Amino acid sequence: MKLTIIETGQAPLAIRDRFPDYPEMFRQMFARVDGAISCETVSVAKGDALPDPVNLDAVLYTGSPAGVYDPEPWISPLKDFIRGAATARTPQVGICFGHQIMGEALGGRVVKSDKGWGIGRHTYEIVQCPDWSAAPCPPALTVAVSHQDQVVTPPPAASVIARSNFTPYAGLDYQGFPAISFQCHPEFDPDFAAALYAARRGTSLTEVQADAAVASLAGDCDRRLLAEWIASFLRTHAES
Repeated sequence: MKLTIIETGQAPLAIRDRFPDYPEMFRQMFARVDGAISCETVSVAKGDALPDPVNLDAVLYTGSPAGVYDPEPWISPLKDFIRGAATARTPQVGICFGHQIMGEALGGRVVKSDKGWGIGRHTYEIVQCPDWSAAPCPPALTVAVSHQDQVVTPPPAASVIARSNFTPYAGLDYQGFPAISFQCHPEFDPDFAAALYAARRGTSLTEVQADAAVASLAGDCDRRLLAEWIASFLRTHAES
């Protein structure tokens, strides 16, 4: 299967040259769990034109510093692309901003949350075990996050598979077409997450917030398990 990664943003400039870009993080993530998934990149953030989703095996939307409500010239076309992919039944995966723009494009609502920043490791209750899961579901998943925006009204076609008090719609599984999305970042390794939080120290994050977020990364993380879940979803729909 060829996975088309839609790059919707880049890491902060202060740390960009120290880490792989977001598409490469996903390539490395999938290489660890399923060598049969190859990846190509279409960067709307850098001006690439969107392909026809009918011709794609599967699509993944990355995180971004943008919000779904921002006036970026690629956001409206990307929403149309997401709806077109749903109609074509092209499997779709959204991560962080990708989760949000899928939710907004498919009939939900996303806002900048009055709860403030979600940072550090967050734990989500697993509400239901999806049909495409290759293994028994754990009761919870703990993965690093970095977001201010949230889905506050899920699309009518979506069922909740992961939630927390902070993020009630943290994982969505769409019905009627193959699509899933998650608010957390399974592609972030602890070093990158720590650098990301540190880069915001004293600006969008207070010293206390940044320090607490970095310290939380020392705990257990289920990023590999979530990567395996996503790979299982892609395999299931590649074979159907």
